[in-house]
Amino acid sequence: MQAKDIAALVEEVAVPEVSPEAQETAARISALLRHLFLYDRGNLIRVIEESGLTMTQSKALLELGGLGEATEARQVTDLAEALGVSVPSMSRAVDGLVRKRLATRVEDPDDRRVRRIAISAKGKKLVDALVVVRQAGMETFAASLSAAQRRKLDAAVDALMDRPDIAEAYELLREVAAP
Repeated sequence: MQAKDIAALVEEVAVPEVSPEAQETAARISALLRHLFLYDRGNLIRVIEESGLTMTQSKALLELGGLGEATEARQVTDLAEALGVSVPSMSRAVDGLVRKRLATRVEDPDDRRVRRIAISAKGKKLVDALVVVRQAGMETFAASLSAAQRRKLDAAVDALMDRPDIAEAYELLREVAAP
């Protein structure tokens, strides 16, 4: 990717006006996430690379696979909108997932002319493996913290559990990660 392509990508991202306090919080979260993303020597990235999936295919598969629950089949347009990519780009990504037998096309129960995309058993196994690898990295990081650091982090994260989106993701991840 050339520098002008990167500059164009950055210009496309809508950057909201936020307070200096929110900017500082965002910088701290970014530093933590960067550290967590690479903490386990990039094992999650390695697993994705070894799967042969593109970034768009990976995001689509994770979206189709949910976090452990049975998810409904989705239209390509819905996936594209959810992930912020063009419909043609998502269509190509889905074609690749179908070729790799990670997803299937199914008939819409309400409109036989419409085809939906569903995760296959093979795709679900890959999603589950990605969740396990990510969880293992997080557990290794958590184990590296002192008891005091872990209590402070738990308190900070616990304060966010009143958000339904975070609480739901936490419950689903607990189900997947449970032995």
